[in-house]
Amino acid sequence: MILNLPKLGVCTWVIIVLSFKTSTTTAFSAIDLNARRNYDNAIFVNPSSSTPMKNEWFITPETTTTTATRRRRRRRKQTTLLRMSKESSSVSSMPKFTQVISDVDDTLKSSGGVNVAGVALGGIDVQYERGDFYPGVAQFMLELSLQNSHGEQVVTPPKVAILTARAEEFKLALELKDSSKLAVAFRTAGERAGIQSWGLGPVLYGSVAEWVIQDRKGLRKFNNFERLLEQDPTGSILQYVYVGDTGELDQEAGETMLREYPELVKAVFLHVVSDEPNPPIPAPKVINGRPILFFRTYVGAATMATELGLMSGEALTRVIKSAEAKLKDVPRTTDKWVDLEKDIAKAIRTLNIQLV
Repeated sequence: MILNLPKLGVCTWVIIVLSFKTSTTTAFSAIDLNARRNYDNAIFVNPSSSTPMKNEWFITPETTTTTATRRRRRRRKQTTLLRMSKESSSVSSMPKFTQVISDVDDTLKSSGGVNVAGVALGGIDVQYERGDFYPGVAQFMLELSLQNSHGEQVVTPPKVAILTARAEEFKLALELKDSSKLAVAFRTAGERAGIQSWGLGPVLYGSVAEWVIQDRKGLRKFNNFERLLEQDPTGSILQYVYVGDTGELDQEAGETMLREYPELVKAVFLHVVSDEPNPPIPAPKVINGRPILFFRTYVGAATMATELGLMSGEALTRVIKSAEAKLKDVPRTTDKWVDLEKDIAKAIRTLNIQLV
Protein backbone atom coordinates (compact mmCIF):
# COMPACT_ATOMS: atom_id res chain seq x y z
CA MET A 1 0.00 0.00 0.00
CA ILE A 2 1.39 3.40 -0.97
CA LEU A 3 0.59 6.25 1.42
CA ASN A 4 0.76 9.96 0.77
CA LEU A 5 4.25 11.22 1.53
CA PRO A 6 4.99 14.74 2.72
CA LYS A 7 5.70 17.25 -0.03
CA LEU A 8 7.67 14.88 -2.29
CA GLY A 9 6.27 12.38 -4.75
CA VAL A 10 6.87 8.66 -4.40
CA CYS A 11 9.31 8.58 -7.32
CA THR A 12 11.35 11.32 -5.73
CA TRP A 13 11.42 9.43 -2.44
CA VAL A 14 12.65 6.27 -4.18
CA ILE A 15 15.48 8.23 -5.79
CA ILE A 16 16.35 9.75 -2.42
CA VAL A 17 16.49 6.55 -0.42
CA LEU A 18 18.41 4.66 -3.08
CA SER A 19 20.97 7.45 -3.43
CA PHE A 20 24.15 7.25 -1.44
CA LYS A 21 25.98 10.39 -0.73
CA THR A 22 28.71 11.27 1.72
CA SER A 23 27.46 13.67 4.31
CA THR A 24 28.46 17.28 3.97
CA THR A 25 29.34 19.76 6.65
CA THR A 26 26.18 20.48 8.62
CA ALA A 27 25.37 24.09 9.36
CA PHE A 28 24.81 24.25 13.08
CA SER A 29 21.63 26.19 13.87
CA ALA A 30 22.03 29.13 16.22
CA ILE A 31 21.56 28.18 19.85
CA ASP A 32 18.45 30.10 20.88
CA LEU A 33 18.50 29.58 24.63
CA ASN A 34 16.40 32.26 26.33
CA ALA A 35 17.34 31.00 29.78
CA ARG A 36 21.13 31.05 29.44
CA ARG A 37 23.11 33.19 31.86
CA ASN A 38 25.65 35.78 30.81
CA TYR A 39 28.83 33.78 31.33
CA ASP A 40 31.90 35.16 29.59
CA ASN A 41 33.11 31.66 28.73
CA ALA A 42 29.90 30.53 27.00
CA ILE A 43 30.54 29.43 23.42
CA PHE A 44 27.91 29.81 20.71
CA VAL A 45 27.83 29.22 16.99
CA ASN A 46 27.57 31.66 14.14
CA PRO A 47 25.40 29.79 11.58
CA SER A 48 26.40 32.10 8.74
CA SER A 49 30.14 31.60 9.14
CA SER A 50 32.39 28.60 8.59
CA THR A 51 35.36 30.06 10.48
CA PRO A 52 35.84 30.40 14.23
CA MET A 53 35.16 33.85 15.66
CA LYS A 54 35.33 35.30 19.16
CA ASN A 55 32.93 33.41 21.45
CA GLU A 56 31.88 31.23 18.52
CA TRP A 57 32.76 27.72 17.47
CA PHE A 58 32.08 26.01 14.19
CA ILE A 59 32.23 22.22 14.43
CA THR A 60 32.44 19.78 11.56
CA PRO A 61 30.34 16.67 12.33
CA GLU A 62 32.00 13.27 12.48
CA THR A 63 30.25 10.58 10.50
CA THR A 64 32.47 7.51 10.81
CA THR A 65 34.01 5.48 13.62
CA THR A 66 37.57 5.72 12.32
CA THR A 67 40.52 5.75 14.69
CA ALA A 68 40.97 9.47 14.02
CA THR A 69 37.33 10.08 14.95
CA ARG A 70 37.69 8.21 18.23
CA ARG A 71 40.86 10.16 19.04
CA ARG A 72 39.11 13.47 18.34
CA ARG A 73 36.21 12.40 20.53
CA ARG A 74 38.53 11.48 23.41
CA ARG A 75 40.39 14.78 23.10
CA ARG A 76 37.12 16.70 23.02
CA LYS A 77 35.82 14.93 26.09
CA GLN A 78 39.10 15.39 27.97
CA THR A 79 39.06 19.10 27.14
CA THR A 80 35.45 19.42 28.30
CA LEU A 81 36.10 17.60 31.58
CA LEU A 82 39.24 19.68 32.21
CA ARG A 83 37.28 22.88 31.72
CA MET A 84 34.55 21.60 34.00
CA SER A 85 36.99 20.73 36.78
CA LYS A 86 38.86 24.05 36.57
CA GLU A 87 36.09 26.50 35.83
CA SER A 88 32.90 25.16 37.36
CA SER A 89 34.06 24.87 40.98
CA SER A 90 33.04 28.44 41.72
CA VAL A 91 29.50 27.88 40.44
CA SER A 92 29.03 24.23 41.45
CA SER A 93 26.34 25.19 43.96
CA MET A 94 24.34 27.08 41.33
CA PRO A 95 21.30 25.27 39.87
CA LYS A 96 21.48 24.07 36.28
CA PHE A 97 18.78 24.55 33.72
CA THR A 98 17.31 21.39 32.19
CA GLN A 99 17.36 21.13 28.41
CA VAL A 100 15.35 18.36 26.82
CA ILE A 101 16.92 16.76 23.75
CA SER A 102 14.51 14.93 21.46
CA ASP A 103 14.22 12.90 18.31
CA VAL A 104 11.28 13.77 15.99
CA ASP A 105 9.72 10.84 14.15
CA ASP A 106 8.07 8.28 16.46
CA THR A 107 9.09 10.44 19.43
CA LEU A 108 7.23 13.72 18.94
CA LYS A 109 4.95 12.54 16.15
CA SER A 110 4.16 9.25 14.47
CA SER A 111 5.86 8.10 11.28
CA GLY A 112 2.89 5.88 10.47
CA GLY A 113 5.29 3.05 9.67
CA VAL A 114 5.72 4.26 6.07
CA ASN A 115 8.65 2.87 4.09
CA VAL A 116 9.86 3.02 0.50
CA ALA A 117 11.97 0.26 -1.06
CA GLY A 118 12.41 -1.25 2.40
CA VAL A 119 13.77 1.96 3.91
CA ALA A 120 11.70 3.47 6.73
CA LEU A 121 10.69 7.09 6.21
CA GLY A 122 11.18 8.14 9.79
CA GLY A 123 10.19 5.14 11.87
CA ILE A 124 7.98 2.10 12.43
CA ASP A 125 5.05 3.19 14.62
CA VAL A 126 1.64 2.11 13.31
CA GLN A 127 -0.49 2.84 16.41
CA TYR A 128 -0.97 6.46 15.33
CA GLU A 129 -1.46 7.90 11.86
CA ARG A 130 1.51 9.48 10.13
CA GLY A 131 2.02 13.01 11.42
CA ASP A 132 -0.11 12.63 14.57
CA PHE A 133 1.42 14.24 17.66
CA TYR A 134 1.58 11.94 20.67
CA PRO A 135 -0.82 12.87 23.49
CA GLY A 136 0.88 14.96 26.16
CA VAL A 137 4.28 15.11 24.46
CA ALA A 138 4.69 18.91 24.44
CA GLN A 139 3.45 19.24 28.03
CA PHE A 140 5.83 16.50 29.20
CA MET A 141 8.85 18.24 27.68
CA LEU A 142 7.73 21.64 28.97
CA GLU A 143 7.42 20.31 32.52
CA LEU A 144 10.90 18.76 32.36
CA SER A 145 12.32 22.05 31.05
CA LEU A 146 10.66 24.08 33.81
CA GLN A 147 12.47 22.34 36.68
CA ASN A 148 16.14 22.98 37.36
CA SER A 149 18.67 20.70 39.02
CA HIS A 150 17.63 21.95 42.49
CA GLY A 151 14.00 21.05 41.88
CA GLU A 152 13.00 24.69 41.50
CA GLN A 153 10.75 26.15 38.81
CA VAL A 154 12.45 28.48 36.31
CA VAL A 155 10.89 31.45 34.55
CA THR A 156 12.48 31.02 31.11
CA PRO A 157 13.07 27.33 30.34
CA PRO A 158 15.48 26.25 27.57
CA LYS A 159 13.94 25.27 24.27
CA VAL A 160 13.87 21.62 23.21
CA ALA A 161 16.95 20.67 21.17
CA ILE A 162 16.30 18.34 18.25
CA LEU A 163 18.54 15.49 17.13
CA THR A 164 16.96 13.99 14.05
CA ALA A 165 17.92 11.46 11.39
CA ARG A 166 16.24 13.63 8.74
CA ALA A 167 18.72 14.35 5.97
CA GLU A 168 20.39 17.76 5.96
CA GLU A 169 20.60 17.48 2.16
CA PHE A 170 16.79 17.60 1.93
CA LYS A 171 16.02 20.36 4.41
CA LEU A 172 13.95 22.06 1.70
CA ALA A 173 11.31 19.36 2.17
CA LEU A 174 12.03 18.12 5.69
CA GLU A 175 13.12 21.21 7.62
CA LEU A 176 11.39 21.87 10.94
CA LYS A 177 10.31 25.46 10.43
CA ASP A 178 8.85 27.82 13.03
CA SER A 179 5.61 27.74 11.06
CA SER A 180 5.33 23.92 11.10
CA LYS A 181 2.45 22.32 13.01
CA LEU A 182 4.92 20.69 15.38
CA ALA A 183 6.70 23.95 16.22
CA VAL A 184 3.37 25.74 16.67
CA ALA A 185 2.09 22.98 19.00
CA PHE A 186 5.13 23.30 21.25
CA ARG A 187 5.04 27.09 21.22
CA THR A 188 1.34 26.98 22.13
CA ALA A 189 2.05 24.68 25.09
CA GLY A 190 4.45 27.27 26.43
CA GLU A 191 2.05 30.15 25.86
CA ARG A 192 -0.70 28.34 27.76
CA ALA A 193 1.68 28.21 30.73
CA GLY A 194 2.40 31.93 30.35
CA ILE A 195 5.81 31.36 28.74
CA GLN A 196 6.54 33.23 25.54
CA SER A 197 8.88 31.91 22.84
CA TRP A 198 9.36 28.43 24.33
CA GLY A 199 9.29 25.53 21.88
CA LEU A 200 11.66 23.80 19.52
CA GLY A 201 15.17 25.21 19.53
CA PRO A 202 18.37 24.15 17.77
CA VAL A 203 17.88 21.39 15.20
CA LEU A 204 20.78 19.09 14.29
CA TYR A 205 20.12 16.96 11.21
CA GLY A 206 21.37 13.65 9.85
CA SER A 207 22.30 12.92 6.24
CA VAL A 208 21.35 10.71 3.30
CA ALA A 209 24.07 8.31 4.42
CA GLU A 210 22.11 7.43 7.56
CA TRP A 211 18.94 6.88 5.56
CA VAL A 212 20.67 4.28 3.43
CA ILE A 213 22.94 2.76 6.09
CA GLN A 214 20.53 2.68 9.03
CA ASP A 215 23.16 1.49 11.52
CA ARG A 216 24.83 4.91 11.37
CA LYS A 217 21.89 6.79 12.87
CA GLY A 218 22.81 6.21 16.50
CA LEU A 219 26.37 7.37 15.96
CA ARG A 220 25.26 10.48 14.07
CA LYS A 221 22.87 11.48 16.86
CA PHE A 222 25.57 11.05 19.48
CA ASN A 223 28.03 13.09 17.42
CA ASN A 224 25.41 15.83 17.11
CA PHE A 225 24.86 15.67 20.88
CA GLU A 226 28.56 16.36 21.38
CA ARG A 227 28.23 19.38 19.11
CA LEU A 228 25.31 20.59 21.18
CA LEU A 229 27.44 20.44 24.33
CA GLU A 230 29.59 23.26 22.97
CA GLN A 231 26.84 25.74 23.93
CA ASP A 232 27.88 25.13 27.56
CA PRO A 233 31.52 23.92 27.46
CA THR A 234 32.04 24.05 31.24
CA GLY A 235 28.88 22.06 32.01
CA SER A 236 27.94 24.64 34.64
CA ILE A 237 24.73 25.99 33.08
CA LEU A 238 22.85 23.01 31.64
CA GLN A 239 21.91 19.43 32.41
CA TYR A 240 20.17 17.27 29.80
CA VAL A 241 17.35 14.74 29.47
CA TYR A 242 17.24 12.75 26.21
CA VAL A 243 13.93 11.53 24.77
CA GLY A 244 13.89 9.16 21.80
CA ASP A 245 12.19 5.98 20.65
CA THR A 246 12.98 2.31 20.17
CA GLY A 247 12.71 2.37 16.38
CA GLU A 248 15.82 4.14 15.03
CA LEU A 249 18.86 3.42 17.23
CA ASP A 250 18.00 6.16 19.72
CA GLN A 251 18.80 3.66 22.45
CA GLU A 252 22.33 3.30 21.10
CA ALA A 253 22.72 7.08 21.10
CA GLY A 254 21.27 7.41 24.60
CA GLU A 255 23.42 4.65 26.08
CA THR A 256 26.53 6.24 24.59
CA MET A 257 25.56 9.59 26.12
CA LEU A 258 25.31 7.97 29.55
CA ARG A 259 28.61 6.13 29.16
CA GLU A 260 30.47 9.23 27.99
CA TYR A 261 28.70 12.06 29.85
CA PRO A 262 26.87 10.77 32.95
CA GLU A 263 27.69 14.02 34.75
CA LEU A 264 25.58 15.94 32.19
CA VAL A 265 22.79 13.57 31.07
CA LYS A 266 20.37 12.87 33.92
CA ALA A 267 18.10 10.33 32.22
CA VAL A 268 17.11 8.78 28.90
CA PHE A 269 13.44 8.17 28.05
CA LEU A 270 12.60 5.89 25.09
CA HIS A 271 9.13 5.70 23.53
CA VAL A 272 8.31 2.07 22.75
CA VAL A 273 7.06 1.83 19.15
CA SER A 274 6.40 -1.15 16.90
CA ASP A 275 4.90 -2.24 13.61
CA GLU A 276 2.88 -4.78 15.63
CA PRO A 277 0.15 -4.15 18.24
CA ASN A 278 0.84 -4.35 21.99
CA PRO A 279 4.65 -4.37 21.98
CA PRO A 280 6.35 -5.45 25.24
CA ILE A 281 7.81 -2.71 27.42
CA PRO A 282 11.48 -3.42 28.24
CA ALA A 283 12.67 -3.20 31.82
CA PRO A 284 14.58 -0.05 32.87
CA LYS A 285 18.38 -0.04 32.61
CA VAL A 286 21.05 1.84 34.53
CA ILE A 287 24.34 3.00 33.01
CA ASN A 288 26.85 4.91 35.15
CA GLY A 289 24.15 5.48 37.73
CA ARG A 290 21.77 7.06 35.19
CA PRO A 291 18.47 5.47 34.12
CA ILE A 292 17.20 4.43 30.71
CA LEU A 293 13.40 4.25 30.95
CA PHE A 294 10.95 2.80 28.43
CA PHE A 295 7.38 4.06 28.07
CA ARG A 296 4.32 3.60 25.90
CA THR A 297 2.57 6.94 26.64
CA TYR A 298 3.83 10.31 27.81
CA VAL A 299 1.78 9.93 30.97
CA GLY A 300 3.89 6.84 31.68
CA ALA A 301 7.05 8.83 30.99
CA ALA A 302 5.88 11.68 33.24
CA THR A 303 5.10 9.23 36.03
CA MET A 304 8.65 7.88 35.96
CA ALA A 305 10.05 11.41 35.74
CA THR A 306 8.05 12.34 38.85
CA GLU A 307 9.37 9.31 40.71
CA LEU A 308 12.91 10.39 39.79
CA GLY A 309 12.31 13.93 41.02
CA LEU A 310 12.59 15.44 37.53
CA MET A 311 9.11 16.97 37.75
CA SER A 312 6.50 17.62 40.42
CA GLY A 313 3.18 15.92 41.10
CA GLU A 314 1.40 19.03 39.82
CA ALA A 315 3.39 18.75 36.59
CA LEU A 316 2.36 15.10 36.22
CA THR A 317 -1.29 16.10 36.64
CA ARG A 318 -0.93 18.66 33.84
CA VAL A 319 0.56 16.02 31.52
CA ILE A 320 -2.40 13.72 32.25
CA LYS A 321 -4.89 16.48 31.41
CA SER A 322 -3.05 17.33 28.20
CA ALA A 323 -2.99 13.69 27.05
CA GLU A 324 -6.68 13.19 27.83
CA ALA A 325 -7.60 16.35 25.92
CA LYS A 326 -5.69 15.13 22.86
CA LEU A 327 -7.73 11.90 22.78
CA LYS A 328 -11.11 13.39 23.66
CA ASP A 329 -12.54 12.62 20.20
CA VAL A 330 -11.02 9.12 20.00
CA PRO A 331 -13.26 6.15 20.98
CA ARG A 332 -12.42 4.76 24.42
CA THR A 333 -12.27 1.24 23.01
CA THR A 334 -9.11 1.92 20.98
CA ASP A 335 -5.67 0.71 22.05
CA LYS A 336 -4.64 4.37 22.40
CA TRP A 337 -7.02 4.79 25.34
CA VAL A 338 -6.16 1.35 26.72
CA ASP A 339 -2.48 2.31 26.93
CA LEU A 340 -3.25 5.76 28.29
CA GLU A 341 -5.66 4.58 31.01
CA LYS A 342 -3.19 1.95 32.12
CA ASP A 343 -0.53 4.62 32.62
CA ILE A 344 -2.98 7.04 34.25
CA ALA A 345 -3.71 4.36 36.86
CA LYS A 346 0.03 4.13 37.61
CA ALA A 347 0.26 7.92 37.75
CA ILE A 348 -2.56 8.12 40.29
CA ARG A 349 -0.77 5.59 42.50
CA THR A 350 2.39 7.70 42.31
CA LEU A 351 0.44 10.87 43.18
CA ASN A 352 -1.24 9.14 46.11
CA ILE A 353 2.12 8.00 47.47
CA GLN A 354 3.42 11.58 47.27
CA LEU A 355 0.40 12.83 49.25
CA VAL A 356 0.95 10.35 52.11
